Amino acid sequence: MLKHFRMFARYNSWANTKLYNACEELSDEELRADKGAFFGSAHRTLNHLLAADRIWLKRFTGTGDAPTTLDDVLHEDFAALREARETEDRRIISWIDEITDADLAATISYSPIASPERIVQPLGPILSHVFNHQTHHRGQVHMILTCLGRPSLALDLIYFLRGEGARWQ
Repeated sequence: MLKHFRMFARYNSWANTKLYNACEELSDEELRADKGAFFGSAHRTLNHLLAADRIWLKRFTGTGDAPTTLDDVLHEDFAALREARETEDRRIISWIDEITDADLAATISYSPIASPERIVQPLGPILSHVFNHQTHHRGQVHMILTCLGRPSLALDLIYFLRGEGARWQ
């Protein structure tokens, strides 16, 4: 499973880079336009993904800044948001590279953002959620891009595996 999660960490970074490259071509108005995604705009959705990753990594590692809501706009400026995303992706890869099979099987305890209840779950399935969550919201940003008339992006995992991700198979 470790190789699987290490592959997903790198795929996540690769897909985020492609998405940010496409969003970089948008005007500020287009980036912030509410297109009906869960968080409205591409800008707010990208901020949500960064916020969620920071929340999860804080739970996993006990370190780092974590917002207190899922809709925090951590960066108004796109360049700063992109830089923070790249930093977080490197942090995810670094942390994933250090964990062990025993870590994946171990349980963690946390409270959801919207609830004081304590949840106890094994790390492995939670990591699956974290990467699936990224894919889900990247899809929403992709939808926004296509609604704005931009070309469709090839973000599928298989494209990563056929290229720079080939060594993770």
